[in-house]
Amino acid sequence: MNQLIPTQPNEQGNLLVSGRDLHEFLESNERYSKWFDRMRGYGFVENIDFTSGQKSTLVNNGAIRELEDHLLTVNMAKEISMLQRNEKGKQARQYFLDLERKWNSPEMVIKRAHEYLERKVEALTTDNLLLTEQVEKDKPKVLFADAVTASKTSILIGELAKLLKQNGVDTGQQRLFQWMRDNGYLIRRKGTDYNMPTQRAMELGLFEIKESAINHSDGHVTINKTPKVTGKGQVYFINKFKEAS
Repeated sequence: MNQLIPTQPNEQGNLLVSGRDLHEFLESNERYSKWFDRMRGYGFVENIDFTSGQKSTLVNNGAIRELEDHLLTVNMAKEISMLQRNEKGKQARQYFLDLERKWNSPEMVIKRAHEYLERKVEALTTDNLLLTEQVEKDKPKVLFADAVTASKTSILIGELAKLLKQNGVDTGQQRLFQWMRDNGYLIRRKGTDYNMPTQRAMELGLFEIKESAINHSDGHVTINKTPKVTGKGQVYFINKFKEAS
Protein backbone atom coordinates (compact mmCIF):
# COMPACT_ATOMS: atom_id res chain seq x y z
CA MET A 1 0.00 0.00 0.00
CA ASN A 2 1.25 3.49 -0.86
CA GLN A 3 1.92 5.33 2.38
CA LEU A 4 1.08 8.99 2.51
CA ILE A 5 1.98 8.84 6.20
CA PRO A 6 4.27 5.90 7.16
CA THR A 7 2.71 3.12 9.24
CA GLN A 8 4.06 -0.05 10.76
CA PRO A 9 2.35 -3.20 12.06
CA ASN A 10 2.91 -4.41 15.60
CA GLU A 11 3.09 -8.05 16.72
CA GLN A 12 -0.69 -8.18 17.06
CA GLY A 13 -1.13 -7.16 13.43
CA ASN A 14 -2.40 -3.63 14.18
CA LEU A 15 -1.09 -0.62 12.28
CA LEU A 16 0.74 2.09 14.20
CA VAL A 17 1.63 5.66 13.23
CA SER A 18 4.54 7.78 14.44
CA GLY A 19 3.28 10.86 16.24
CA ARG A 20 6.14 12.89 14.74
CA ASP A 21 5.31 11.72 11.22
CA LEU A 22 1.68 12.76 11.70
CA HIS A 23 2.73 16.07 13.25
CA GLU A 24 4.96 16.76 10.26
CA PHE A 25 2.28 15.84 7.72
CA LEU A 26 -0.28 18.06 9.40
CA GLU A 27 2.22 20.94 9.18
CA SER A 28 1.56 22.04 12.75
CA ASN A 29 3.47 25.12 13.86
CA GLU A 30 3.59 23.94 17.47
CA ARG A 31 6.63 22.22 18.93
CA TYR A 32 5.96 18.48 18.84
CA SER A 33 5.98 17.93 22.62
CA LYS A 34 3.52 20.77 23.22
CA TRP A 35 1.33 19.67 20.30
CA PHE A 36 1.19 16.06 21.50
CA ASP A 37 0.39 17.06 25.09
CA ARG A 38 -2.51 19.06 23.76
CA MET A 39 -3.72 16.15 21.56
CA ARG A 40 -3.57 13.59 24.35
CA GLY A 41 -5.68 15.94 26.43
CA TYR A 42 -8.66 14.88 24.33
CA GLY A 43 -8.89 11.68 26.35
CA PHE A 44 -6.34 9.36 24.75
CA VAL A 45 -4.83 6.79 27.13
CA GLU A 46 -1.22 5.64 27.12
CA ASN A 47 -0.64 1.93 26.38
CA ILE A 48 -4.14 1.77 24.87
CA ASP A 49 -4.22 4.51 22.24
CA PHE A 50 -0.48 5.16 22.09
CA THR A 51 2.89 4.13 23.51
CA SER A 52 5.84 6.36 24.26
CA GLY A 53 9.15 5.92 22.49
CA GLN A 54 11.90 7.64 20.57
CA LYS A 55 12.71 8.33 16.96
CA SER A 56 16.19 8.53 15.50
CA THR A 57 16.93 11.42 13.18
CA LEU A 58 20.01 12.76 11.45
CA VAL A 59 21.20 16.25 12.37
CA ASN A 60 23.29 18.65 10.28
CA ASN A 61 26.68 17.25 11.34
CA GLY A 62 25.65 13.73 10.36
CA ALA A 63 25.15 12.57 13.93
CA ILE A 64 22.07 10.64 15.04
CA ARG A 65 19.80 12.31 17.56
CA GLU A 66 17.09 10.57 19.56
CA LEU A 67 13.82 12.53 19.73
CA GLU A 68 10.74 11.91 21.84
CA ASP A 69 8.08 10.12 19.79
CA HIS A 70 4.87 8.13 20.20
CA LEU A 71 3.33 5.24 18.33
CA LEU A 72 -0.37 5.90 17.77
CA THR A 73 -3.14 3.54 16.79
CA VAL A 74 -4.77 4.35 13.47
CA ASN A 75 -7.96 5.27 15.34
CA MET A 76 -6.10 7.85 17.41
CA ALA A 77 -4.31 9.21 14.35
CA LYS A 78 -7.65 9.47 12.55
CA GLU A 79 -9.29 11.33 15.42
CA ILE A 80 -6.35 13.73 15.75
CA SER A 81 -6.62 14.42 12.02
CA MET A 82 -10.31 15.27 12.43
CA LEU A 83 -9.46 17.71 15.24
CA GLN A 84 -7.22 19.81 12.97
CA ARG A 85 -10.19 21.24 11.04
CA ASN A 86 -8.08 22.02 7.98
CA GLU A 87 -7.34 20.52 4.57
CA LYS A 88 -4.31 18.53 5.76
CA GLY A 89 -6.43 17.06 8.55
CA LYS A 90 -9.15 16.03 6.09
CA GLN A 91 -6.55 14.49 3.80
CA ALA A 92 -4.98 12.53 6.66
CA ARG A 93 -8.37 11.37 7.94
CA GLN A 94 -9.37 10.10 4.49
CA TYR A 95 -6.00 8.41 4.13
CA PHE A 96 -6.47 6.54 7.41
CA LEU A 97 -10.02 5.52 6.48
CA ASP A 98 -8.77 4.10 3.16
CA LEU A 99 -5.85 2.47 4.95
CA GLU A 100 -8.15 0.72 7.45
CA ARG A 101 -10.40 -0.52 4.67
CA LYS A 102 -7.51 -1.98 2.68
CA TRP A 103 -5.77 -3.34 5.77
CA ASN A 104 -8.89 -5.19 6.85
CA SER A 105 -9.87 -6.44 3.39
CA PRO A 106 -10.09 -10.24 2.98
CA GLU A 107 -7.02 -10.21 0.73
CA MET A 108 -4.88 -8.39 3.29
CA VAL A 109 -6.18 -10.54 6.16
CA ILE A 110 -5.20 -13.69 4.23
CA LYS A 111 -1.84 -12.16 3.30
CA ARG A 112 -1.09 -11.30 6.92
CA ALA A 113 -2.18 -14.76 8.01
CA HIS A 114 0.26 -16.34 5.54
CA GLU A 115 3.05 -14.03 6.70
CA TYR A 116 2.29 -14.88 10.32
CA LEU A 117 2.39 -18.61 9.58
CA GLU A 118 5.67 -18.22 7.69
CA ARG A 119 7.19 -16.42 10.67
CA LYS A 120 5.94 -19.13 13.04
CA VAL A 121 7.30 -21.90 10.82
CA GLU A 122 10.64 -20.09 10.55
CA ALA A 123 10.76 -19.60 14.32
CA LEU A 124 9.86 -23.25 14.95
CA THR A 125 12.50 -24.39 12.45
CA THR A 126 15.09 -22.23 14.16
CA ASP A 127 14.03 -23.52 17.57
CA ASN A 128 14.22 -27.11 16.35
CA LEU A 129 17.70 -26.56 14.93
CA LEU A 130 18.85 -25.02 18.19
CA LEU A 131 17.25 -27.88 20.12
CA THR A 132 18.95 -30.46 17.88
CA GLU A 133 22.29 -28.75 18.34
CA GLN A 134 21.79 -28.67 22.10
CA VAL A 135 20.79 -32.34 22.16
CA GLU A 136 23.93 -33.25 20.21
CA LYS A 137 26.01 -31.09 22.53
CA ASP A 138 24.49 -32.67 25.63
CA LYS A 139 24.43 -36.23 24.29
CA PRO A 140 27.61 -37.35 26.08
CA LYS A 141 26.13 -36.12 29.37
CA VAL A 142 22.97 -38.18 29.04
CA LEU A 143 24.35 -41.25 27.31
CA PHE A 144 23.62 -44.44 29.27
CA ALA A 145 21.81 -42.30 31.83
CA ASP A 146 19.33 -45.03 32.67
CA ALA A 147 22.17 -47.37 33.47
CA VAL A 148 24.47 -45.24 35.54
CA THR A 149 23.40 -41.67 36.28
CA ALA A 150 21.78 -42.44 39.61
CA SER A 151 23.91 -45.48 40.28
CA LYS A 152 25.24 -45.89 43.78
CA THR A 153 26.70 -49.32 42.97
CA SER A 154 30.37 -49.57 42.17
CA ILE A 155 31.43 -52.01 39.47
CA LEU A 156 34.66 -53.72 38.50
CA ILE A 157 36.72 -52.26 35.68
CA GLY A 158 36.01 -55.41 33.67
CA GLU A 159 32.26 -54.79 34.07
CA LEU A 160 32.72 -51.21 32.87
CA ALA A 161 34.52 -52.56 29.80
CA LYS A 162 31.51 -54.79 29.04
CA LEU A 163 29.13 -51.87 29.46
CA LEU A 164 31.19 -49.78 27.06
CA LYS A 165 31.40 -52.66 24.58
CA GLN A 166 27.62 -53.15 24.63
CA ASN A 167 27.15 -49.52 23.74
CA GLY A 168 29.48 -49.28 20.79
CA VAL A 169 32.87 -48.55 22.38
CA ASP A 170 35.41 -51.03 21.03
CA THR A 171 37.33 -52.02 24.14
CA GLY A 172 37.87 -54.93 26.49
CA GLN A 173 39.03 -55.42 30.05
CA GLN A 174 42.77 -55.53 29.33
CA ARG A 175 42.65 -52.61 26.91
CA LEU A 176 40.61 -50.58 29.40
CA PHE A 177 43.13 -51.26 32.17
CA GLN A 178 45.91 -50.22 29.81
CA TRP A 179 44.06 -47.04 28.79
CA MET A 180 43.49 -46.09 32.42
CA ARG A 181 47.16 -46.64 33.23
CA ASP A 182 48.28 -44.64 30.19
CA ASN A 183 45.93 -41.77 31.04
CA GLY A 184 46.82 -41.46 34.69
CA TYR A 185 43.78 -43.07 36.32
CA LEU A 186 45.54 -46.24 37.52
CA ILE A 187 49.07 -46.59 38.87
CA ARG A 188 51.32 -48.03 36.17
CA ARG A 189 54.52 -48.76 38.10
CA LYS A 190 54.96 -52.38 39.10
CA GLY A 191 54.60 -53.07 42.79
CA THR A 192 51.99 -53.62 45.47
CA ASP A 193 49.93 -50.66 44.29
CA TYR A 194 49.98 -51.65 40.58
CA ASN A 195 46.56 -51.03 38.94
CA MET A 196 45.36 -49.14 42.02
CA PRO A 197 43.66 -45.75 41.44
CA THR A 198 45.94 -42.74 41.33
CA GLN A 199 45.55 -39.97 43.89
CA ARG A 200 43.99 -37.76 41.19
CA ALA A 201 41.41 -40.40 40.27
CA MET A 202 40.47 -40.88 43.92
CA GLU A 203 40.10 -37.14 44.47
CA LEU A 204 37.77 -36.98 41.47
CA GLY A 205 35.61 -39.67 43.11
CA LEU A 206 35.98 -42.06 40.16
CA PHE A 207 37.01 -45.10 42.18
CA GLU A 208 36.69 -46.70 45.55
CA ILE A 209 38.83 -49.49 46.92
CA LYS A 210 37.15 -52.58 48.30
CA GLU A 211 39.16 -54.51 50.85
CA SER A 212 38.56 -58.17 51.63
CA ALA A 213 40.30 -60.41 54.12
CA ILE A 214 41.75 -63.72 52.93
CA ASN A 215 42.37 -66.44 55.53
CA HIS A 216 45.23 -68.73 54.57
CA SER A 217 45.64 -72.37 55.63
CA ASP A 218 48.57 -71.55 57.86
CA GLY A 219 46.39 -69.15 59.82
CA HIS A 220 47.68 -65.83 58.58
CA VAL A 221 45.37 -63.27 57.03
CA THR A 222 46.06 -61.00 54.06
CA ILE A 223 44.05 -58.05 52.80
CA ASN A 224 43.10 -58.03 49.15
CA LYS A 225 42.41 -54.62 47.56
CA THR A 226 40.20 -54.29 44.49
CA PRO A 227 39.56 -51.00 42.63
CA LYS A 228 35.91 -50.47 41.70
CA VAL A 229 34.41 -47.74 39.52
CA THR A 230 31.87 -45.58 41.34
CA GLY A 231 28.58 -44.40 39.82
CA LYS A 232 30.20 -41.01 39.20
CA GLY A 233 33.18 -42.75 37.62
CA GLN A 234 30.95 -44.77 35.31
CA VAL A 235 29.33 -41.58 33.97
CA TYR A 236 32.74 -39.92 33.72
CA PHE A 237 34.43 -42.70 31.71
CA ILE A 238 31.44 -43.37 29.47
CA ASN A 239 31.26 -39.69 28.52
CA LYS A 240 35.02 -39.59 28.10
CA PHE A 241 34.94 -42.39 25.54
CA LYS A 242 31.93 -41.02 23.69
CA GLU A 243 33.51 -37.56 23.41
CA ALA A 244 36.54 -39.17 21.81
CA SER A 245 34.51 -41.29 19.37
